[in-house]
Amino acid sequence: MIWVMLRHKAVTIIMRPKLILITGYLAAGKSVFARRLSAELRVPCIVKDTFKSALCDGVDVASREESSRFSQITFNGMLYIAERFIENGCPVILEGNFTPAGVKKTDEAGAVKALLDRYGCEALTYKFSGDTYVLYQRFVTRDGTPERESVNRMGYTPTYSEFDTWCRNLDTFSVGGEVVEADTTDFDAVEYGWLIDKARGYMREG
Repeated sequence: MIWVMLRHKAVTIIMRPKLILITGYLAAGKSVFARRLSAELRVPCIVKDTFKSALCDGVDVASREESSRFSQITFNGMLYIAERFIENGCPVILEGNFTPAGVKKTDEAGAVKALLDRYGCEALTYKFSGDTYVLYQRFVTRDGTPERESVNRMGYTPTYSEFDTWCRNLDTFSVGGEVVEADTTDFDAVEYGWLIDKARGYMREG
């Protein structure tokens, strides 16, 4: 479907808005896949952790509470940027461990759904999950690396039970539209080509 607007004999063609969401469990490989998909499709991508790091560059984040507050600011900023793309008919990819209602003060799923409804489009959602014990080991290792920006660090080592709960809390995230699920317990077993082809098909839809 192509929307066409006629004005003063000029024709403006506005493609139907496209939003790809990459969400799911922590340490499930979401950001790496988001960047790969962005390069394959040549579609801009906003990765939550790197965007948060950019927003907080030069800011001293002294506590987990302050980090959580900046996470909320980051989410709001991501939606603002996404809307600027969508209102001009440009596709965009958003990556993050987005939450359903009741997990945080903000209903992130509801906010994304409201954006989609405003522009009459449906998102393609990738939900990454896996064996939470394996993901927990990845998470703890990653959190201790120098590459992990301080604003995105936990500041302490959570228990496996805590980590498992955080992941399970994300299970009910939904904004409608097609959902593609991927188990990333073993990265080598993931059919990334198939996942990318799903996005290509979505981009070709009218």
